[in-house]
Amino acid sequence: MSTATLQQPVTDSNPVTDFLPLQGTDYVEFYVGNAKQAAHFYKTAFGFQSLAYAGPETGMKDKVSYAIRQNKLTFVLTTPLKTNNVIADHIYKHGDGVKVLALRVDDATSAWKETTSRGGRSYMEPTTLKDEQGELVMSGIHTYGDTVHLFIERNHYHGVFMPGFKEWKSNYNPSSTGLLYVDHCVGNVDWNQMNPWVKFYEDVMGFRNILSFDDKDISTEYSALMSKVMSNGNGYVKFPINEPAEGKKKSQVEEFLDFYNGEGVQHVAIATNDIITTVSELQKRGVEFLTIPSNYYETVLDRVGKIDEDLAPLQKLGILIDRDDEGYLLQIFSKPLEDRPTLFFEIIQRKGAKSFGKGNFKALFEALEREQDARGNL
Repeated sequence: MSTATLQQPVTDSNPVTDFLPLQGTDYVEFYVGNAKQAAHFYKTAFGFQSLAYAGPETGMKDKVSYAIRQNKLTFVLTTPLKTNNVIADHIYKHGDGVKVLALRVDDATSAWKETTSRGGRSYMEPTTLKDEQGELVMSGIHTYGDTVHLFIERNHYHGVFMPGFKEWKSNYNPSSTGLLYVDHCVGNVDWNQMNPWVKFYEDVMGFRNILSFDDKDISTEYSALMSKVMSNGNGYVKFPINEPAEGKKKSQVEEFLDFYNGEGVQHVAIATNDIITTVSELQKRGVEFLTIPSNYYETVLDRVGKIDEDLAPLQKLGILIDRDDEGYLLQIFSKPLEDRPTLFFEIIQRKGAKSFGKGNFKALFEALEREQDARGNL
């Protein structure tokens, strides 16, 4: 059972000139303090299913990894078994967080050669993994902070996940919450580092800047940030990049950088086809979301126009609404999933919209500031 291509392509893709054709996100790997417990949490709270396991029993002596899946969304949770290694150091420095954004490709060797020849710093040279189910090729480069991109070529692999893993069968398999695939992943970078990383994605990976937001777009009375959205040629992979901007008080990006001890993935946005059902189920399972003031809903339809959904359940759940030229979207943001105020998730349903909720920024960031203030970090 292999991961499938998920997102629908945009009409202006040009595979002839795309030197790094991507098929979408293959998986997201988290370095965590206790992978067994983290896997149980994501299964219980988010509706993932057991997929595969790697550890001492499969020949992996220094770490354990649990792969979990829901529809086309795959997470890998990895924990070191001893100290004095890069995984343990990563967790000590950052807390639990995203290490790998793995991208599906047809040719991992070509992906590595193309990106490293354009200035990408190699993380893993092309490596072939084999078992009785076939072979998988992977390679990788560094991106912001300690985050890496792996290129995964699995055309000739037919196993449950990848060589070195065995199928993980469990009697405990909670039902799905309707999460489908990775819509986008947002990175927080340091002061004055957004444009250098934009240039990295343009030059090294052939991405283009499809949206930009400055401190006038994303600001409140107290804080501000800037953001640029990078997309690959066919639109399957999108990476918004945030940096802090000057404000009266500390922005959410600054808080992240302080507690994560550097640059990293701020949130993973996950698609659903029915956000009301998905969020209702997530809340029942204990997932906490940011609280939106009721006055947001008094004028939201004046701004976004007619929508298919009733407003009452959206207001009850705290779901935000925005519109662009191609349709509208519904989105909601969880509170941080770790004790450190770092990683969180976004749940998003697109009803034609290709944008990222610009009209919701003020309400969202005021909600984030209330949380920061409660922590004493504003």
